[in-house]
Amino acid sequence: MFVDQVKINLKAGDGGNGIVAYRREKYVPLGGPAGGDGGKGASVVFEVDEGLRTLLDFRFQRMFKAEKGENGQSSNMHGRGAKDLILKVPPGTIIKNAETGEVIADLVLHEQQAVVAKGGRGGRGNSRFASPSNPAPEFSENGEPGEELEVILELKLMADVGLVGFPSVGKSTLLSIVSKAKPKIGAYHFTTIKPNLGVVQTKDNRSFVMADLPGLIEGASEGVGLGHQFLRHVERTRVIIHMIDMGRTDGRDPYEDYVTINKELKNYNDKLAKRPQIVVANKMDMLGAEDNLALFKEEVGEELEIIELSAATYQNIDQLLYRVADLLDETQDMNFDIDEEETGIHRVLYKHEKSADHFEISRDDDGAYVVSGNTIERMFKMTDFNRDAAVRRFARQMRTMGIDDALRARGAKNGDIVRILGGEFEFVE
Repeated sequence: MFVDQVKINLKAGDGGNGIVAYRREKYVPLGGPAGGDGGKGASVVFEVDEGLRTLLDFRFQRMFKAEKGENGQSSNMHGRGAKDLILKVPPGTIIKNAETGEVIADLVLHEQQAVVAKGGRGGRGNSRFASPSNPAPEFSENGEPGEELEVILELKLMADVGLVGFPSVGKSTLLSIVSKAKPKIGAYHFTTIKPNLGVVQTKDNRSFVMADLPGLIEGASEGVGLGHQFLRHVERTRVIIHMIDMGRTDGRDPYEDYVTINKELKNYNDKLAKRPQIVVANKMDMLGAEDNLALFKEEVGEELEIIELSAATYQNIDQLLYRVADLLDETQDMNFDIDEEETGIHRVLYKHEKSADHFEISRDDDGAYVVSGNTIERMFKMTDFNRDAAVRRFARQMRTMGIDDALRARGAKNGDIVRILGGEFEFVE
C-alpha cells in the first residue's frame, strides 16, 4: 500500500519531578537541602531512512507518546533523562503543524533528523533554590510538560525525473522498459493509482531515479481525480517527461492534451511550468501517428524539442535516456525545491523559541476569572500545590508576570475566584 499523507498526534515526555530532601548524616552538621532534579523528558524526533518509500508505518498507529524523565532523588541525585523517541520516515517527507499549516521540517537526506515535539525539562529539587535568605527551601518543581501537537506527514517522492501525461499514454510501460520497476499496466484509465519508482542506467553508466506518476486529467490542480495527491510528487522532480499519445488510441487530440497538462502544472504552481521538460511523442508505431505528429508540430511550433518514441518497439529509448541524463547534468546545480524558494525554509526548519509571557483573562458563567496562557499554565503544572512554600512562590510568579494587576484592572476584588487549568484560587488584595 502506497501511503503519502497521514495525520498523527505526538506527545513528548514530561520532565521528571524534583524532590524536597535534606542531608541527615550523623557527621554532617547543618546538612542542608539535598533534593535532586528530575530527568529530561524524551523528545519526538523524526529521522530519514532511505530504505523507506511510503508512510505506511503511520497508517494504523496515530498516537506516539515519548517517555517521561525519572524523578529526582535524595542526596542530590538527579533523575535519568528519557531516551528520545525516533520515528523513521522516507526521504522527501514534509512535517506540518495540523492546526496552523506551518511547515515544521522538510527531510530529504539519509539520517537527517528534526526534533518536532520537545521533551520537558526536569523539575528542580529544593537544593537548587537554596539562598542566604532561605538556606533550607521547603519546595521543589514538578517536571515541565512535554510538547503535544498534531502533525501532518506529507511525502513528496525524491525522484530526478517525473513522467506526466494523460492516462494510458504509456508512462508505466516506459518505466518498466528502462528500469526493473514492475508497475501495473493495463489498457484502461488509471491503471496507475500510486507512484512507482525505478532506477534507470544509461549505456554510458549515468543513472537517475524515474517516477511513473498517476495520470492527470483536466481540473487536477483543483483536486479533481487524483489531483493534489499526484501533483505534489512532481514538485521535487528536476526534469519532467511529458508523454503524449500520438496514436490517438483514446480519440483525444495530442495538442489539446499537451496544453491541458501544462495548464494544470502551472495552475498548481507557476514554477512547475518553468521546470525543464522533454516532450515525448509516444506510440509512433500506430497507424496515423506520423500525420498526427506533423499536425502537432505545426500547432506548437518547430522550436519545441520533441523525441519520437515507441515504447512497444523500443524505438529511440536510448536517445530519450541520454537526453534526460544530459538535462540532469545541466541542472544539477539548480535548486528546484519549491517550498524552500517560496518560504525561505531550509531542510530542517524547526526552532524551539522561548514562549512569550502572554496571558489572557476571561470570565466563566459563574463570574470566576479564568487566566490562560502557555507560560502561566506551564508554571501551574510545575508547581507542587501540596507545599505552602511552593504555593507562595507561584503567587510571586503571578505578580511578576503582571497577572495580579491585570485582574484588578478587570475588576477583581477580595474573595473573587480565579481559575487556572481547573485549579481555583481566592483573589486577595
